[in-house]
Amino acid sequence: MNKTIVLLWLLTIGFISCKKSEKQIDKLEIAKNYYEVLDQSNVSGMATLLADSLLTKETEYDYEQTFSLKEYIEWLKWDAVFEPTYEVLEIEQENEMVKARISKMDKRISFLHEAPIVTEQVIRFDNDKIASIETTKYVIFNDSTFVRNRDGLLNWIDKNHPALNGFIYDQTAAGGSKYLKAIELYKNEN
Repeated sequence: MNKTIVLLWLLTIGFISCKKSEKQIDKLEIAKNYYEVLDQSNVSGMATLLADSLLTKETEYDYEQTFSLKEYIEWLKWDAVFEPTYEVLEIEQENEMVKARISKMDKRISFLHEAPIVTEQVIRFDNDKIASIETTKYVIFNDSTFVRNRDGLLNWIDKNHPALNGFIYDQTAAGGSKYLKAIELYKNEN
């Protein structure tokens, strides 16, 4: 009788452990899929990964924005214009969140930063959907290069192509196209 109880107890613990392990793998896989979808600019794939709203934070810059799913999809279309490459350098699950180190390069970052931007991010979930993404640290980000190139571009556009003014704040596909056009015009003239 005691052997049966011990065996049932061990099987129960084993079953619970397997279930817990499955859950952790799921969150890690969801996070990996998120970065893959970003890298491929896969608009339709994003909708299955996110909660109805997404909180984004940048700890170092004390910045926070909440996107509806529709708004974030629109941002993804803006991001896609620049042909981004997202590379997962490190990723691990810690309790109910996933921590990742990400490298991002695209046409906009190449112009403004002149090198990939590397960040550390924490992804939090609501059930099995991504509910927040917090950039906790900019590992590689040269503020002075970024600001110098951005300000040079904005000042030049203001003087030479004022019809493009405001492109920097328009995070839609159309705004991204204007941003790219501004960079191309600037590069051709300077």
